[in-house]
Amino acid sequence: MNNNSAKLSILLMAGAQAMLNSTTSILISSASLVALLLLDVDKSLATVPVTAVVTGTALATIPASMFMKRAGRKPGFIFGILLGMLGASIAGYSIYMGSFIGFTLGAMMIGTCTAFGNYYRFAAIDVAGPQNRSKAVSYVMAGGLVAGFIGPQIASHTKDLFPPFTYLGPYLAIILLGVIALVFISFVKIPKIKETTFDEDARPLKEIIKQPTFLLAMLSAMVGYAGMSFVMTATPLAMIGCGLTATDSFNVISWHVVAMFGPSFFTGSLISRYGDFKVIFAGAILGVLSVIVALSGLSISNFWIALVLLGLSWNFMFIGGTTLLTTTYRTSEASKVQGFNDFMVFGTVATASLSAGILQQKFGWDVVNMSVLPFFILVAVVAVVKILNGTRVIAPAE
Repeated sequence: MNNNSAKLSILLMAGAQAMLNSTTSILISSASLVALLLLDVDKSLATVPVTAVVTGTALATIPASMFMKRAGRKPGFIFGILLGMLGASIAGYSIYMGSFIGFTLGAMMIGTCTAFGNYYRFAAIDVAGPQNRSKAVSYVMAGGLVAGFIGPQIASHTKDLFPPFTYLGPYLAIILLGVIALVFISFVKIPKIKETTFDEDARPLKEIIKQPTFLLAMLSAMVGYAGMSFVMTATPLAMIGCGLTATDSFNVISWHVVAMFGPSFFTGSLISRYGDFKVIFAGAILGVLSVIVALSGLSISNFWIALVLLGLSWNFMFIGGTTLLTTTYRTSEASKVQGFNDFMVFGTVATASLSAGILQQKFGWDVVNMSVLPFFILVAVVAVVKILNGTRVIAPAE
């Protein structure tokens, strides 16, 4: 594949990533509030639909990897987008019918779309080549920056579009986002990766996951993503509980998503210059700072600063973990390692998002934030040990 074709394909995948993350930000900013309207008594179940999204992602992660290994990346991406559009249709119809269970099932199906879309970052490496791996991942993830602006704003401006069915509009908008993503993916060209003779004798998964570098890569992605999801899922409920408005919540989530993806324009360069371990360490420290700010007060500025710091933390920890992970396996091992990694990451995220609603309703915002603090500290300590040992993993020179 020539250079111009590779750049175009990465740009198109960044566009598809933007549509995917816009869908996710619509869900995160509105699903708990939809649940509050649909639930009769036990409001502690308000985060169950968000948990269903991540559960759908976790359950579909390994099947998505196996599907794409057999059928190819592009057919997998198209199939995943169609699943998401079907899920949005079910969720929208359930809002119309007033069904919490139906809405939750629709949300879970949208999560299966995310499982396929999460492989955009690995497909970018297939297109760009291993020598450009960190920047390719960063550029595709940077597509999510668009989601920070349009996702929560779509939710805010369409939630009252079909009275009296509040929040029906955002889920119909997700279908339109899927159509746009299909257009982007239809023009992507992804090379079929050929396994080399060296890679024919693939190692057992058990042997691969014993590598200290693999463990740190997965731990960074797990803590970065689960910690972010845990706090972000509880944020709309906490803000409403403090007397702030749904619009305030949408705005805070919007800037949080911007902070998640905005740094992606230079995260790859930081990894190339300083190494994965230092970037992961910086992400963990940003997570600690986010908790400190969140515990300092309940004003809108506290929520805003804490969620921006949390978004930056996710970016460094997740992209750092992803690029570090790609150094731990051979080409023939890619599907099973990527599938296992994402299953563990999103399985942890699913548990975190469910726990967030229960802790927020039963114990409050402070407990939610204190619960994630030890995990950020753990990643920081492990990364420091790697740095002090003189181990330095960087993207190959371009």
